[in-house]
Amino acid sequence: MESVFGLVGKGFALVVADSSAVHSILVHKSNEDKIMILDSHKLMGASGEAGDRAQFTEYIQKNVALYQFRNGIPLTTPAAANFTRGELATALRKNPYMVNIILAGYDKETGPSLYFIDYIATLHKVDKAAFGYGSYFSLAMMDRHYRNDMSVEEAIDLIDKCIMEIRSRLVVAPPNFVIKIVDKDGAREYAWRESIKDASIPAA
Repeated sequence: MESVFGLVGKGFALVVADSSAVHSILVHKSNEDKIMILDSHKLMGASGEAGDRAQFTEYIQKNVALYQFRNGIPLTTPAAANFTRGELATALRKNPYMVNIILAGYDKETGPSLYFIDYIATLHKVDKAAFGYGSYFSLAMMDRHYRNDMSVEEAIDLIDKCIMEIRSRLVVAPPNFVIKIVDKDGAREYAWRESIKDASIPAA
């Protein structure tokens, strides 16, 4: 019951993801970080099969770093989105990745941007996006309350409304969520919304 969503505000973009690692009817952990920091000003939130998600997001992260190492300049957010889409499209004809992606970034010239990339390599630049079962509720809340000139505080309030709606309406709702932000100061973790904490394992 994955939930990944994001939005663009005034000078920033936010990506939110649940943190449950689930297989069949089992929850393996409740603190899995599904939002990869690609570089200093890019975030990649991903949902899908756990192996594909981990492998593909790491593959994109390392290739973005390799481009910067070889050329001395980082990829722009649109360039990173198009590279990601190209890799998914190539894999689609060979060994497809079952992974859906929300890519957020900040560029000095153009400001914040958000890209929707699904497992069949569809790419759209959007103001708000969501994947997973939680998307039914988060998209509805964002359609009602989203504005493109929102402040960080207003956007976090909207995200909290989305999380509350997912928790109250989804039959098997993920308990914990991680929120990350990217703006002129870079990409970073912003907050967690936790209702369950993983028990610590006592030392032997």
